[in-house]
Amino acid sequence: MNYGLYLSASGVLTSMYRQDVFANNLANVNTTGFKVDLPAVRQRDPESTENSFGSDVSKRLLDRLGGGVLAGPQRISFSPSSLQKTGAPLDVAIDSPQAFFAISAQDPGEETPNIRLTRDGRFSRNEDGNLVTLAGGHRVLDVNDQPIVLQDGDNVTIDTAGRIFQADEQIAQIQVTGVSDTSRLVKHGQSLFRFDGKEDLRVPAKITSVRPGYLEASGTDPIKTLMKLISATKSVTGNGNMIRYHDLMMDRAVNVLGRVS
Repeated sequence: MNYGLYLSASGVLTSMYRQDVFANNLANVNTTGFKVDLPAVRQRDPESTENSFGSDVSKRLLDRLGGGVLAGPQRISFSPSSLQKTGAPLDVAIDSPQAFFAISAQDPGEETPNIRLTRDGRFSRNEDGNLVTLAGGHRVLDVNDQPIVLQDGDNVTIDTAGRIFQADEQIAQIQVTGVSDTSRLVKHGQSLFRFDGKEDLRVPAKITSVRPGYLEASGTDPIKTLMKLISATKSVTGNGNMIRYHDLMMDRAVNVLGRVS
């Protein structure tokens, strides 16, 4: 009975983990450029196999039941999302699903800024004239890793190559970069991604064209995500009920069967 309780407890924990991930995805249904997280669950080996105890503690029936489940590696889905037309002159969307804007972000407690990547193309001009992200005010980098500075007064236009023009003169080009291994990107908040480790994973993007006046929508499908959230919640409830049943059986075994002489 205790073994069944442990199996149910592992089901509760992994289902709550899935529940949290799906809830976060659903909360970002309107977040520009948001990429959904994909939770994974893996089967746990029986204790005798997991800890290499061998036949001394191996129980044939219990081993066949397995060891329950554990939370597996969590991944980010970089599948492309739909583009929404805004008409704003500083809104830009990337056509390629494997490309990103390069951003210079100043992390708290660090003296030098770090390279961050984003799919959120909501840009604006700050008081110093820098082209910055609307979320967080981080400086947008050009193809030479330099901040883009806009001139005063003149209207700004951006073409499909990411080149920025003012007064019919090109002043900069927005950097659109690829990544050698997207599995090594880690979410950093404000729709930013950082590299897992100190290695710069940027490589030339296969497609660098952008869509001026558009933004990439969130990757969350609200209906499918809600259904997954409901399924995870039902799994939490079902495993929680099994824990209650196991507890009731142990109570009966101790307080009822234990009194039989």
